[in-house]
Amino acid sequence: MSESILVIGGGFSGLTAAVEAAEMGYEVFIVEKEAYLGGRVAQLNKYFPKLCPPTCGLEINFKRIQTNPKITYYTLADVESISGNPGNFSVSIRVNPRGTTPQCTNCKAGEAAATSEVPNEFNFGMDTRKAIYMPHPMAFPNQCVLDLANTSPDEIEAIKAAMPAGHIDQEQQAETITLNVGAIVVATGWKPYDAEKIDNLKIGQFDNVVTNMMVERMASPSGPTGGKVVRPSDKEEPKTVGFVQCAGSRDVNHLAFCSQICCMATLKQVTYLREQNPDIEAYIFYIDMRAPGARYEKFYEKIKQDDKVHFIKGKVADIIPGDAPGSVKLVAEDTLGGGRIEQEVELAVLATGMQPVGAESPIPGIEYDADGFVVPKEGIIPCGCSKRPADVVSSAQSATAAALKAVQTLVRRAG
Repeated sequence: MSESILVIGGGFSGLTAAVEAAEMGYEVFIVEKEAYLGGRVAQLNKYFPKLCPPTCGLEINFKRIQTNPKITYYTLADVESISGNPGNFSVSIRVNPRGTTPQCTNCKAGEAAATSEVPNEFNFGMDTRKAIYMPHPMAFPNQCVLDLANTSPDEIEAIKAAMPAGHIDQEQQAETITLNVGAIVVATGWKPYDAEKIDNLKIGQFDNVVTNMMVERMASPSGPTGGKVVRPSDKEEPKTVGFVQCAGSRDVNHLAFCSQICCMATLKQVTYLREQNPDIEAYIFYIDMRAPGARYEKFYEKIKQDDKVHFIKGKVADIIPGDAPGSVKLVAEDTLGGGRIEQEVELAVLATGMQPVGAESPIPGIEYDADGFVVPKEGIIPCGCSKRPADVVSSAQSATAAALKAVQTLVRRAG
């Protein structure tokens, strides 16, 4: 029987589960598909409940990982299959090449030599990155990535020539490793629901219709607009912003469930806008405003007192061109005020739903429900947003519980 624990996913939930289990004395392996640990939280400007930046939570866990020899992590890695039973799982993992060595912590010279650019995934395509890049300013591990699969040999050679000797290793190949573990914590997290699937909300058809996660990146000081929420069409600050709640959530044609975080995310983003410009007017179109818990309810009540924030109970049925250049009109039925409303705004923000990663990227050997959330069974324990929609605090609590369940699995099998 193995006394090791595998954590699939290196986001906030996965990191929490890993350090909790390792600090109880168990060997832990983390497998993360991205080039960095930190998950969605790393993309946020601020998160609840304290409205602090990602650094205030992630850096603590990064330090705990660095100082604990019980933890081994693999980035740019995918779990290909799981077989076996509790206490004795065999897990096949593909680790993809990074193209650089650990001493490659600054790639400015390589970026200058690179000629190709592609949309920056971390910023949801709002800017571009070079063939060699640091995933983001607080990336952990602090190591650059060379996009070997999408870069020509000539460009790779030019980058290598510009970088210090020993920093580039273009000969790296993908490798498959097999781990034997006694329990598995699934913390694969979530992805924003694809707003292009919501035909009536017109993202991609209008420049100034964006998603809530795009707003998070714009509001971040390290984001593509240097911390300012602007209109993509002209990079100007909007004077009016409309928020479309439940964009893809609570909809039998998209995500049937409530994504839980969207209402509070919108209220949080209203604070970004009001701090940026006290004259901005915000219009929030909602089905129901949901503020789970006393602290969130208090925050909601505070926002409601702001006379520049307007709540409209009505589901947006359509987005049409506005009268002013670049503006759009949000079309809805105002169920409290009565009648059809067409609210013109300079920027529309879609509060897209939280889709579990398992819905589109299932791992063989793990069972999922109809919505893509992981079904728990002995030895395979979901936590965070692989289990259900959750905020950061709830995800951390869920991860701690998952770590304990994983340890209990090992103890029972050893007995």
